[in-house]
Amino acid sequence: MNIIKSISQFHKLLSLPEPKHPWVSVINLSESVFIEDDVWKGFVSQYYCVALKREATGKIKYGQQYYDYDKGVLSFTAPNQIQYLDLETIDCENKGYLLIFHEDFLLKHRLATKISSFGFFSYAVNEALHLSEDEENNLLEIFNKIDRECEHIDQYTQEIILSQIELLLNYSKRFYERQFITRKNGNHQILTKFEAFLNNYFDEDFSDKGLLTVHQIAEAMNLSPNYLSDFLRIHTGQNTQQHIHEKLINKAKEELSTTQLSVSEIAYKLGFEHSQSFSTLFKKKTSLSPLEFRQSFN
Repeated sequence: MNIIKSISQFHKLLSLPEPKHPWVSVINLSESVFIEDDVWKGFVSQYYCVALKREATGKIKYGQQYYDYDKGVLSFTAPNQIQYLDLETIDCENKGYLLIFHEDFLLKHRLATKISSFGFFSYAVNEALHLSEDEENNLLEIFNKIDRECEHIDQYTQEIILSQIELLLNYSKRFYERQFITRKNGNHQILTKFEAFLNNYFDEDFSDKGLLTVHQIAEAMNLSPNYLSDFLRIHTGQNTQQHIHEKLINKAKEELSTTQLSVSEIAYKLGFEHSQSFSTLFKKKTSLSPLEFRQSFN
């Protein structure tokens, strides 16, 4: 697997001059020409990327799927994510901007620990953020401020640039929550499909499948795990794991109150490898042990 280790290396791959700052750069796609190189057939980078694509075309591949660039969308990638780029689909008149910053640029700054809380760095490309004109202009102002600050490398540079990046990420988080709420048709379909998947899964015999995971549901719904959890949190107040636990506890209550199966047998039937793990989760969610819950029905 090819590794793009530096901002400077990435600039060269886009036929751009050396970056103004070694650890961060704002790239104008209309000034970039992607050179022919095997690196695009599969690569990981050591920098974060925020891509604002305006009337851009091309295909990028994550995992086994290709996705088209869309008009006026914002997408995010983190270091060490495998990417593929189809150069034959890249338009020489692409419009948009890339903000890239090396993971080492965050060292000793509060954003180094906070950045993992921005789940959209793990969203799939087809889960990009659609922006209104005002939202796009707001973010472009921040891009421009970062670009200008790259010309001044002194003791204040890191704090000023990372403060602007943090502001951009906070705005993006707000805009994603707006998108989760306002795109009603797609939202209803996701919620319906999610509820149907859970009901079907727990209505079948799943004892030999083990515990249901967030990744299993997300894969079945063609969504990234973080996107699904963030979406559900906004619409239902619970993330995916909390929904799984709720279904598990309801199923456990049904078994405890209507069958004579032992706690261990119920735990196994629900997919738990160890009955103690089941008992711990049940008591955490109900304030009763499984046996105490069963006795309350006698």
